[in-house]
Amino acid sequence: MTRYTVISSDGHAGGAPHEYREYLPKRWHDEFDAWAAAFENPFGDLAGEDASRNWDSERRLAELEADGIAAEVLFPNTIPPFWPSGALVSPAPTASDYERRFAGLQAHNRWLADFCAQAPGRRAGVAQIFLNHLEDALAEVRYAKEAGLFGGILLPGVAPNHEIPPLWSDVYEPLWSLCEELGVVVNHHSGGGLPVFDVADPAARAVMLVEIPIYAHRALWALIFAGVFERHPGLKFVLTEQGTSWVPGTLANLDWFAGRMRIPEAAESHFGGEAVSKLSLTPSEYFRRNCYIGASFMRPVEAALRHEVGIDRIMWGSDYPHSEGSYPFTREALRAAFAAAPEHELRAMLAENAARVYGFDLASLEALGVGPDVGELTEPLEDVPPGSTCNAFDPTAIVRTW
Repeated sequence: MTRYTVISSDGHAGGAPHEYREYLPKRWHDEFDAWAAAFENPFGDLAGEDASRNWDSERRLAELEADGIAAEVLFPNTIPPFWPSGALVSPAPTASDYERRFAGLQAHNRWLADFCAQAPGRRAGVAQIFLNHLEDALAEVRYAKEAGLFGGILLPGVAPNHEIPPLWSDVYEPLWSLCEELGVVVNHHSGGGLPVFDVADPAARAVMLVEIPIYAHRALWALIFAGVFERHPGLKFVLTEQGTSWVPGTLANLDWFAGRMRIPEAAESHFGGEAVSKLSLTPSEYFRRNCYIGASFMRPVEAALRHEVGIDRIMWGSDYPHSEGSYPFTREALRAAFAAAPEHELRAMLAENAARVYGFDLASLEALGVGPDVGELTEPLEDVPPGSTCNAFDPTAIVRTW
């Protein structure tokens, strides 16, 4: 093959505000009309003419194909009905607004199933769930499976000391069991689980930006020490748009703690000894069996650590249509990160791993003939493309010798 097939593990989509109405039960229509009339979109990229990239199927396919991407995993992006903000950053619903927020969540999931059906085999939709009421979450997992949303589910983050039980709580055992039983991938995207920040404070905004991925990382060690991967060896857990450079050091740190917790005389044993006594593997071994990274717009420094993260764990993502994503410079972003990297490694990170995790038919995608030439990606990138705002481009480290 002279081309790479590229599956983006991180895409974002959602319906136009008016499109969600038809996916709501009629009893919600009047309330939806009032909500839609009063709602002011807080995100500029969802209010301009380019917002149609989220829901215009033909435009999306054309732009992604031109950028060399054949298929994608789809996370939410626009504002579901009755939600205060985007799906990835909205706080969990309160008891008073849960019913209407859940109706909006279901509307998005059902819109997403129809949107994915417009490009069969090329869109792996990720269904949303809430953790407030587990039976509702389990019902949406079953719906996702039946509706062909083979991207799995989006596991919400839980902020520290929230009234919703933390992710290590055993109340979620039915959720892990059902996802393993049905082969539903559990995804955890950056943006969830944040505590309250005073965004009117400039320093608070800066700290929030730095800490967004940290609060998303917490789900990894929560599930490890809760024994979720011990009890469910077939569960697939994907951490998306959280970077990759943190993985090697974090796994080493978790292994160190777990080792200390196993020493009866060690102080760490008094805190974690009971938890690790139920684990048969080290944290890094669970990661290499159960976990994957949705590696959005990898930077050169991250690509240099790919072997430490694990070639078979990395699934490259474009983050289309976000401004920090690689569109329309995906080929340049790949050259910046991977020039001179072996072809077999790129094939794994660009498509094979995602096909294995999510169930894409790789042969059908390869037959489309969409993707960059193999030789093209061997050319080192010397200059950042004019006009790009993508995080993949590090002007101080574009040219690199492997």
